[in-house]
Amino acid sequence: MKHQPLLRDGHQVKLLQGSAEFFPELIRAIDAARSHIQFETYIFDFHGPAAQVAFALERAGIRGLRVWIVVDGVGTPQLSEDWRLRFDKAGVEWRTYSPLGALGLLIPSRWRRLHRKLCVIDGQLAFCGGINILDDLYDPQYGSLKAPRLDFAVCATGALVQQVQEACTQLWWRLQAVKHVRQQNFPEAFSSFKAAGVHFPWLHHSNSQAQQWVARAGLLLRDNVLHRSQIEKAYLKAIATARHEIVIANAYFLPGRKLRQALVMAAARGVKVRLLLQGRYEYFMQYHAARPVYRQMLDAGVEIFEYTQSFLHAKVAVVDAHHERPWATVGSSNLDPISLLLAREANVVVADGHFAQNLHDALTLAMAQDSLQILPQTLKERSQFLRALDWMAFGLMRFAIWLTGNRY
Repeated sequence: MKHQPLLRDGHQVKLLQGSAEFFPELIRAIDAARSHIQFETYIFDFHGPAAQVAFALERAGIRGLRVWIVVDGVGTPQLSEDWRLRFDKAGVEWRTYSPLGALGLLIPSRWRRLHRKLCVIDGQLAFCGGINILDDLYDPQYGSLKAPRLDFAVCATGALVQQVQEACTQLWWRLQAVKHVRQQNFPEAFSSFKAAGVHFPWLHHSNSQAQQWVARAGLLLRDNVLHRSQIEKAYLKAIATARHEIVIANAYFLPGRKLRQALVMAAARGVKVRLLLQGRYEYFMQYHAARPVYRQMLDAGVEIFEYTQSFLHAKVAVVDAHHERPWATVGSSNLDPISLLLAREANVVVADGHFAQNLHDALTLAMAQDSLQILPQTLKERSQFLRALDWMAFGLMRFAIWLTGNRY
């Protein structure tokens, strides 16, 4: 299997920062849709501006469009009765990926979550990134935020739209098949399983617009069937071929041995490596388990910045943005074992100088204005109690991965 998909020319790829840019672009596309909308997200929340996305999807259903929505059973365990009735009346179809049973996450197989954030409009426009349908100034656990969380998405046209469409279609029909099996409707289940493997001749933009498209791009997927390590291998290849600079922003950073070695080797050959990581406490495991990796990175000459302005939710990277072979990725995949070994993830890869420079500028500004640089002395001053928590979380994470039967 290829380490990453063939990057194709002929794309327009627009970088979107935060829900303040993402939601209006998404809503405009939904309101302009003429045929069908397929939507996947981990969290679908209805607070504040996020509700405007739901209203737009409802309007699309009322216009007679086919609207399919898939959410994760952990990120979005329930749809409110009000919205269930509204979507049903509008003809909007809603499915929950892997709903939790009585034992919840105590069963390791249920750690395989739908974490990707994808949307396809009429088979011609796609969105991909790390942004949930969740207001940047609101957190379900912590309430109102003083500053927006840092996150990114892309809006794209071109050949990768077909890849996104096929990924969404296959998942939808697999969920349909599971539903029919549970209902013991086996003929319909067979039809759905068959439909999950079908490739359709989706529409494309006309060649008359090709003059406007400058970016080479492709879609990376991580699942538990055909794309088990595609995203990790793409990162490894980009890091290995970097010649000048690597900037990675990751909310939950706990890379495996290969990724750690790749970053150390890049720094050793003179590449400037900078990491923008989570600086605010969100989850015990993810926050503390990352800290034991810091010393190895700092000893190798890697610069580490912790984002402190708000929650960091980005999962992006940019390599050699101002040089001859720029590479960038925006998506849902963290560099941690949950994303790289268990969850369904999706990233867009872009080989384009203008796009890479825009992302590089946004990350550089965040590091300069809204972050704290972590120095070796910072680690030395960390209390024994906090260090014990760090190693406890690190050990628990490794043990949890072992329970799933994976090596990392």
